[in-house]
Amino acid sequence: MTRDDAAKVLEKFDPNGDGLAAKSKELTLDVLRLTAAPFSRKQYEPGHVTCTALVFHPDEPKVLFMHHHRLRRWLLPGGHVEKSDETLAAAAAREAEEETRVRIDAGPAPRLAGIDVHGIPAKKTEPFHLHHDLIWCFRARTAEITITSEAPAVVWAGEGDWSRLQIAESIRNSIRRMALSR
Repeated sequence: MTRDDAAKVLEKFDPNGDGLAAKSKELTLDVLRLTAAPFSRKQYEPGHVTCTALVFHPDEPKVLFMHHHRLRRWLLPGGHVEKSDETLAAAAAREAEEETRVRIDAGPAPRLAGIDVHGIPAKKTEPFHLHHDLIWCFRARTAEITITSEAPAVVWAGEGDWSRLQIAESIRNSIRRMALSR
């Protein structure tokens, strides 16, 4: 995946009136066009591109969430892009599978569901920095999920659960965008 390939994917993304996603798209395109290593986890200013998996349950109107071990909040599974990832969607799928053991359905092509730029707190040798997060939509093959060291709790959650789980508005908007396009 080159920066030009990624920029082409982002340019096609339609935020459909979502101001947060539109601003995040603009900021992420700048990271891709203007920085030396947009996919490197060591590029802290102005941050780097990450990929997240928005995984729909195979049979019910639910989405996969994990309780993040370090950030201590409910999030979609995801993380950093690795050199071995053939595409940005593949990075998101790999992260979801590693963190929750979900099995992604290879049938439907993944779609870019959202873009969200958010801050990551400092830790050990890493300063505070931004993740320019690309949210990719998938469907699970089965409902099987498992806790891991990175995800000490995992759950399939419907819209009625989002407030209790304190799901961020950018994630809610991405889910709604994909639900409407089905």
